[in-house]
Amino acid sequence: MDKDRTANFLVVIEQNKGILFKVAISYCRNIEDRKDLVQEIILQLWKSFDNYNEKFKLSTWIYRISLNVAISFYRKENSRKRISNPLTTDILDFSETEIADEKDTNLEILNQIISELNDLNKALMLLYLEEKSYKEISEIIGITETNVATKIGRIKNKLKKEFNQLKNQ
Repeated sequence: MDKDRTANFLVVIEQNKGILFKVAISYCRNIEDRKDLVQEIILQLWKSFDNYNEKFKLSTWIYRISLNVAISFYRKENSRKRISNPLTTDILDFSETEIADEKDTNLEILNQIISELNDLNKALMLLYLEEKSYKEISEIIGITETNVATKIGRIKNKLKKEFNQLKNQ
């Protein structure tokens, strides 16, 4: 194993770990699932590391792989949970501070609505909220800039409508 390759990879992961965590948080509610997802993303990044095309920004490449892995992971986990439907222990595992902080905030409502979006729309909103340009989002997701703009506009309208409905309940 090439020590330089490993060292370079570790530097890339350290410098971009925020992307990995943001993607994991967007696709997994459970902390253990998030850890598993981050590990799976890192594994896929490692497998693809030699194939990185330098004409793209490194963050674009990382987002693209991370989102693809997250979507696959999310689908696999949902299928497994639908089949087994286990009673998880984390239902009963909560701290006193979580009970005190249970109140609904605007951010929590918005995060809830975003978490219920389909895979593509969730990825679009994650990148939009990261203040990525439509061009960058287009490169990461693999759709045209015009399509990005149209979809984000529709998602924003949907979020606004659902947010107002939930807030007024």
